[in-house]
Amino acid sequence: MSDQLEILRENLEQCDEIILDALLMRNRIVEDIMVHKEEKNIPILQPEQEARQEAWLEKKLEGRRHKKEVEDVFFRIRQNSKQIQARKLFNYNIVLIGFMGAGKSTISDCLRTAFAMEVVEMDQIIAERQKMSISDIFETYGEEYFRDLETNLLIEMQSRTNVVISCGGGVPMRDRNVAEMKKNGKVVLLTAKPETILNRVRDNHDRPLLEGNKNVEFIAGLMEKRRRKYEAAADVIIETDGKDELEICEELVQKILND
Repeated sequence: MSDQLEILRENLEQCDEIILDALLMRNRIVEDIMVHKEEKNIPILQPEQEARQEAWLEKKLEGRRHKKEVEDVFFRIRQNSKQIQARKLFNYNIVLIGFMGAGKSTISDCLRTAFAMEVVEMDQIIAERQKMSISDIFETYGEEYFRDLETNLLIEMQSRTNVVISCGGGVPMRDRNVAEMKKNGKVVLLTAKPETILNRVRDNHDRPLLEGNKNVEFIAGLMEKRRRKYEAAADVIIETDGKDELEICEELVQKILND
């Protein structure tokens, strides 16, 4: 081995030491920031800070070699920081319930972006595993079969933590499901007015219970039938009308932490 190669490798090891120490320090600072936010009641979600970090990095890397590779590393660093925040805040799953169209998928995506949390869309997982749409499952095997699949998936998720679980509209109607949710999760009920629901689901054709019944009267009636079960299941209730997703997510975080 040449002396020059040995020197280069030693230099590389020194760089690795510097990077390791810097990452450990950065992660400690991330934890300190979360503590400070909680103590001072500062909003947890601050997307403008991430935008500033991205702008800073773009400026620093302008015209530099290996720009893409460095961007990839910093993206992973930011994702890790978000996961540290999520683990600090939530040592359980967040279970989103509510009527179809109440905003569960939208808020799941918001939490995924803000905290790099894994999202489990129950309907999507079941459809993928059964290799057919929810409508086809209902038609082929019946509603009871589908509801059993939901229960089994909730039981499966008890081995996980720090996951956002977005439930289908009928999941909380089974008392067994509610019991399974609460074993390692905080249940958040998202609500919306019937008119809002209709507007959100009007063009969606994977809602078996609404096909042929897309009107305010039917939706309002079905919502009222489910309301008692929904509210009994919920640890936290959030109205989504007239709020953007960031407002809803911040309210969700604050209410869960104070529950």
